[in-house]
Amino acid sequence: MNGKSETGWLDELGTGSAEAVDRLVRLLQTELREMAHGRMRNERVGHTLSTTGLVNEVYLRLCKARQLRADDRTGFLAAAGNTMRRILVDHARAKKSHKRGGESTRVPLDLVEPFLADEEVENLLLLDAALEKMERINPEGALIVEHRFFAGLTQEETASLLGVSLKTVQRRWIAARAWLRRELGAAVESESDSPLT
Repeated sequence: MNGKSETGWLDELGTGSAEAVDRLVRLLQTELREMAHGRMRNERVGHTLSTTGLVNEVYLRLCKARQLRADDRTGFLAAAGNTMRRILVDHARAKKSHKRGGESTRVPLDLVEPFLADEEVENLLLLDAALEKMERINPEGALIVEHRFFAGLTQEETASLLGVSLKTVQRRWIAARAWLRRELGAAVESESDSPLT
């Protein structure tokens, strides 16, 4: 294995190096698996997209990305979290499309069919639509939700990544959660262990 450090591989990401992605995924495997497990723990038992499958999908998409930039491990994990969001949303859309008889899907159906219950598909798509709307009106709040919810970053890590104070992140996190609750209505409020509480 190349003797390059994590920092060296992070520096090489901007060149479009697939090897840098590969090495960073290996170096941060534990964190990526914990992140994926956090995203998957509320899914129904027996679905085919496992924690390992989600990490593998993230790896493949990050390898395809051109000139991925991350200044540190937190930035790389945030990029991985955003990628996990896209994968989960793509799977949910594909399942919904398949149920309606749609022919165009972005992912193999064998990964989709048992992946999410109908209610989970709807909730994930509603959350994604709400986040896209928030990105237009409150991009900082949307980034904080993405980093906290999808990447599993702490408020301190989020503050460091965004280059703002912890108090700023705390204020924006509270405001973003309140906005999402209003936007999503009862669907989020009824989830007792919702990540937005």
